[in-house]
Amino acid sequence: MAKAVRQSEDQSAAAALGRATAHLLSLQNPDGWWKGDLETNVTMDAEDLLLRQFLGIGTAEQTTASAAWIRSHQREDGTWATFHGGPPELSATVEAYVALRLAGDDPAAPHMRAASGYVRDHGGIAAARVFTRIWLALFGWWPWEKLPDLPPELIFLPRWAPLNIYDFGCWARQTIVPLAVVSAHRPVRPAPFELTELHTDPHDPYPDRPLAPAHTWDGLFQRLDRLMHRYHRHALQPLRRIALGRAARWIVERQESDGCWGGIQPPAVYSLIALHLLGYRLDHPVMKAGLASFDAFTVHTGDGRRWMEACQSPVWDTCLAVIALRDAGLPGNHPALLAATDWLLAEEVTERGDWAVRRPRLEPGGWAFEFQNDTYPDIDDTAEVVLALRRIDHPEPARVEGAVRRAVSWTLGMQSRDGGWAAFDVDNTSPLPNRLPFCDFGEVIDPPSADVTAHMVEMLAEVGRTADPRTRRGIDWLLRHQEPDGSWFGRWGTNHIYGTVSVLPALVAAGIGTGHPAVRRAVRWLENRQNADGGWGEDMRSYQDPGRWAGRGTSTASQTAWALMALMSAGEGPRHPGEQGSPAVERGVAWLTATQLPEGTWDEPQFTGTGFPWDFSINYHLYRLVFPVTALGRYLGALPLGAVGQAERSSRTDGPVRPAGRP
Repeated sequence: MAKAVRQSEDQSAAAALGRATAHLLSLQNPDGWWKGDLETNVTMDAEDLLLRQFLGIGTAEQTTASAAWIRSHQREDGTWATFHGGPPELSATVEAYVALRLAGDDPAAPHMRAASGYVRDHGGIAAARVFTRIWLALFGWWPWEKLPDLPPELIFLPRWAPLNIYDFGCWARQTIVPLAVVSAHRPVRPAPFELTELHTDPHDPYPDRPLAPAHTWDGLFQRLDRLMHRYHRHALQPLRRIALGRAARWIVERQESDGCWGGIQPPAVYSLIALHLLGYRLDHPVMKAGLASFDAFTVHTGDGRRWMEACQSPVWDTCLAVIALRDAGLPGNHPALLAATDWLLAEEVTERGDWAVRRPRLEPGGWAFEFQNDTYPDIDDTAEVVLALRRIDHPEPARVEGAVRRAVSWTLGMQSRDGGWAAFDVDNTSPLPNRLPFCDFGEVIDPPSADVTAHMVEMLAEVGRTADPRTRRGIDWLLRHQEPDGSWFGRWGTNHIYGTVSVLPALVAAGIGTGHPAVRRAVRWLENRQNADGGWGEDMRSYQDPGRWAGRGTSTASQTAWALMALMSAGEGPRHPGEQGSPAVERGVAWLTATQLPEGTWDEPQFTGTGFPWDFSINYHLYRLVFPVTALGRYLGALPLGAVGQAERSSRTDGPVRPAGRP
């Protein structure tokens, strides 16, 4: 009887895998790549409207469509959050409110009164983040004198000097340089309306923030900021002109071939504003290309709404899809996988970027996250692309191995002194940038993280570098950074579940036995965090309140798949046909199969990706599909091929095939 029940469960999981595999294959672009939508929050849409208002290029159609999207995300209390189900967020509410006023919404309308009331009750514009107040300062809604000053002369600081631009993470660096230009000009465009309703005290709308004690870092930098404001009034104009010119060259040199900067929204919008202030006309090729790049970031919903992606993730999505499809049983020479491989090989970054400032003799090699971002390839994408490429039976193996060899060499050269790996830079760990009054928009440095380090260790084990001293230092880093509860902190995914699923497969691949105490602690932590419905979930609030939220939240497809992948890597899955995995694994698989939608994917409004912990959350729309495919494929890897559903089987090429799940 138990065997019959097991066979029925296998068929259900196999059918779910077949539907999911077929759906994933149907999403592949003819050029070979996959890309799911990358959803963040309505500040992207509000800032798009503010940018167009500032440059005088907005259209009624764009404004109407963006406003409709923003309205659709307003909550019943009149506020906006930065992730699904999250708490109200003041700055997002301010920016969304202003965007709707630009669209013509009446401030006396109930939805607008609810929003403005929340803003006033929570400190008004004065309590909003610096970046929100910068957008308002562009129209005179906030005085520049009440914002932290950022002099463009910082471009002169040598690499060894504290707070030079390379002390900032690449995303912050690309934003800080153009904002220094904007800060020097302090432009004000005529405001189309007043915003008095967003001030707590109309008689004192621009209150000074209290000074922290002088002996603290915050107090020191607040007083330094006052000196910078004095310098702004008496700046040496010849020096300032040289600084602005150098900043302009720095910005233009980093524009990618698609017109964007770094493939992400903040550097792009501020670079366009900065260059425009420096005299670049809207019809200048740099400006035209930059503005045109936003078209690719625009998602039209088909019901009259539009929203903006903050970034795009084709390389990341494609390598994850390749790994998933191999785990689902597709052969390594399947046409879809060969097309994806050819596309990935063409996307290899073979030129030096900002990473070479600290590694000038290191040869390039690797991949970026986006379609075009040669200045900032990242270690995380590169490690996962190598893991994908190693599983492909390509007709030109030397071509693949050449790209893998360059990637391994480059990523090994990007190891930080403490043995870990960060996403983009080496030893980008100075604590000073986060102390600046200007930098309240999330993480601005790029220290090593458990998830990136784990992906590197797993990749190095895959290419036979387990005994390499650098790999062993990475393993030691991971073991040192296990949390007391047994999990690992996830920097680029939410959060402890993501960190743990990154680390466990890496440790096991690198020869750490499944009985190792660190592995067993992680397994117990995952088992204890399983929801009553059999799934797993973790709310973004775990970044602020790990004691309450680490590993806790509504079950999601991606996070359930992550937990299953971690548990199976630790030996908790079925090992042979007819056997069962651990109770936690069986319940997790049952949850995935029971919640699958008819078209083969899963519903997942929750945000499970991370840009900046807590401050900037992401819903990768492909995560809800690609990770369940991986998890179900690995779960079924011990089953005979005949157990795989017809929908999946029909997509294969002829010839003998075995499920390709990794242990």
